[in-house]
Amino acid sequence: MNTPRRTHWESIYQEKGEIQTSWYRAHLEQSLRCIDGLELDKDLPVVDVGGGRSTLVDDLLDRSFGDVTVVDLSAKALSDARQRLGTLSTAVTWIEGDVNEIDWPEALYTLWHDRAVFHFLTDGRDRARYVAGVTHSVRPGGYAIIATFASDGPERCSGLPVRRYDAAALAGEFTPNFELVTQHRDLHQTPAGHQQPFTYVVLRRHQDSKSR
Repeated sequence: MNTPRRTHWESIYQEKGEIQTSWYRAHLEQSLRCIDGLELDKDLPVVDVGGGRSTLVDDLLDRSFGDVTVVDLSAKALSDARQRLGTLSTAVTWIEGDVNEIDWPEALYTLWHDRAVFHFLTDGRDRARYVAGVTHSVRPGGYAIIATFASDGPERCSGLPVRRYDAAALAGEFTPNFELVTQHRDLHQTPAGHQQPFTYVVLRRHQDSKSR
């Protein structure tokens, strides 16, 4: 179903090439440092929400992760990523959909990764649904890596308002089911040469936390 959110992002990806988007980065180095530091079992499922054209999926496959899912609202973004991967794309599960509308499997993922979806959720009800989805689908003891604009970052992105966070506030959105493991600040340089500060948190789901 075409919602305003889906229509907006589909239009962005149709109109702009990869390096024309402000969030473009050849590799998500900070995300990869966070993931590498967790020393995960690479046979267990991981999901990248809002993955779009990101090369994170390429780098996860290069690191021998064997069960990778990429989620995005834009069919165009997912199509571009599949074409880039070529035959390797068949090793990935691709889901076109809104993160808050997907029927997430229970306690499946060992890692949930999100660079810059959560900060678009300016409505508290949307954030609550998102957190419920993460809690439901990440197995106890699993991890979530969430990255948003920092508290001194941009107030808007791609024509939309965002909600900015420091590490304490971002981790606080996911309590009591997740605890903060590490936090990082990342300076992203856009293709246009502007710097955008990001807040990264690595969260661990409590062993005794309840799914929705």
